[in-house]
Order: sequence, then structure tokens, then C-alpha cells
Amino acid sequence: MENSKISVLNCIDLSSPDVNKSVLLLKQACLDSGFFYVINHGISEELMDNVFEESKSFFDLSLDEKMKLLRNEKHRGYTPILDELLDPEKQVNGDYKEGYYIGVEVPEDDVDSEKTFYGPNVWPSKDLLPRWRETMEKYHSEALVAKEVARIIALALDLDGDFFDKPEMLGEPIATLRLLHYEGVAQITGRVSDTENGIYGAGAHSDYGLITLLATDDVLGLQICKDKDANPQIWEYVAPQKGAFIVNLGDMLERWSNGTFRSTLHRVLGNGQERYSIAYFVEPSHECLVECLPSCKSETNPPKFPPVRCAAYLSQRYKDTHTDLSSYQKQN
Repeated sequence: MENSKISVLNCIDLSSPDVNKSVLLLKQACLDSGFFYVINHGISEELMDNVFEESKSFFDLSLDEKMKLLRNEKHRGYTPILDELLDPEKQVNGDYKEGYYIGVEVPEDDVDSEKTFYGPNVWPSKDLLPRWRETMEKYHSEALVAKEVARIIALALDLDGDFFDKPEMLGEPIATLRLLHYEGVAQITGRVSDTENGIYGAGAHSDYGLITLLATDDVLGLQICKDKDANPQIWEYVAPQKGAFIVNLGDMLERWSNGTFRSTLHRVLGNGQERYSIAYFVEPSHECLVECLPSCKSETNPPKFPPVRCAAYLSQRYKDTHTDLSSYQKQN
């Protein structure tokens, strides 16, 4: 079966004192597939388990309850099934998944809340889910361990290790936590993916930002395509690994590195089992200008992409893939 192969990915140990080894492993992974595992990242198994548990508690609520927390124009809150369409050429409907966005919490009276991806989050009431907010905020804060991965990426690109730590980069990041739930057989008709007929848990796409940290349960579903230009495309499963993050590179890193490190096409196929995952998207600050790095261009290898402002680029990508919010008002 064409979809049955499991991809072999490099594994980077964040607790390892051998930085050179980590840099070499990461460099190879970025050139080969754009995906790798990260272990010993410092986030406790207990916290991970709590996040999955609280996520399940939310998605178990009635659709009416969940729709009260529908995402707003700042991409905070609930995204229903079919809200997102990632691969319009192949998908007949949107993604057969539901999700929940949690961003950097900025009070409404703070001047920073005017920024596109900053502001107050949408939280379920304490009566409904008493431990939800504190669990998610703790995880959102701890998952910034992603900065450690960014340091290794900087070294792999022959930059200073603290290159991405600057205020205009990850000093003031746009960090977004997204809880995801792919429904099982009992619930909906699109639960088993059918690539021939355009039904997917999540359509093929590459992530928009710098890097993504993904934690998954033990249900297989994520697939990657190492060469997006191949015809036909070859898809391989990425096996879940308890306690590890699956990390992948986003489009901004491809732009920064002038295509040296490529963002990788990936998708999710539903197999009839319920599946939960937790994605953490890390992007630079709103004003960051993403342009070809000095170490990635030369006279024979000029910049392939024009410079873009981070917030403008992200806004456009979200707009291209999500249902217009006004369509929900029409349904009510």
C-alpha cells in the first residue's frame, strides 16, 4: 500500500552536551525531510498528559457549547469541523478536524493588544472546565523551549547561536498553541480519509512560520512528503513517539534559508480512530522582516523570495485557509 511506509527521522536530544552532534543531526534532517524528533525537552510527562486530558474534556462538550467559543478575528478560540481548507485542489470539503487556538495572552488595555496576533484569549468558563486555563497557559509558556531548537537551527545555518533570540525575532514571538481533534467512526461521515475522493483529516500543507512543535497521542495519522515536487508524490507516516515532539520547519524558515532548509508538505489521514494532537507554532515578532540570510545567498545563489513582514504574511495565510467568519453568522 502506497501510504503504509513509516518514515525514519533523526532524533535530537535537547539535554545532550554535544551541541555539534545536535547541529549535524538537525542539518541532515532539514536537508532530508524538514521533520525530526526532539526528546528531553524539559516539559514533564504529567503536564503533557494534563493538556491532552483537558483538550479531550473540551472536545467532548456539545457543539452548542463549543460554538459559544467560536474563534474571533484574532484567531483565538474554537474552529469547527470543515472550518479549515488546506488543500483546495484535492479536498472536496474542508478538514475533518476541530481545533482550538490559544495565543500570547495580552490584556485588552495593553497597547500590544492592537497587534494582529496579540490580545486576550477566549477561555471556557471555570464552571465548565475548572483547570483548563491554568493548564493551557502553563503549557503555552513552557513550550517556548522551541527557542532551544531555534538556536540549533541558527548554528546549522552558520549563524550565531543567539541569532533568533533578538527582540524582533523570537524575543517577542507570535506563539500559538492549537489543540486538535480528529473524530472517530461513531461521530461523522468523513471520519475515514479517502484520498481518491478528496476526504482528509487535514489536507496537504506546509506550516507558515519558523518551527512547529507537535505532540500527538499514539494513533497513527500524520504523513509527510519529503519531495513536494515529485510526481507522483510519495507519502510516509510519521510514527508517534511518547514524550517526544515531532518538529517541522515552516515556510518562513524556507524563505530565510533561501530554500536550503525546506518546509515540508504534510497531511493527516483519519483511519476511523479518534486522534488528538497539540501543535505549537512559533513565529517571529509582528514587525520582523523575513528576508534571505547573508549566509544563504551568493552571486550564484541570489535570493529566491522577496522580503515579507511576518504579521502580513501570516494574516494572508490564515485568510486563505479558514472559512470567513461572517458565514457562521449567516447560519445562526
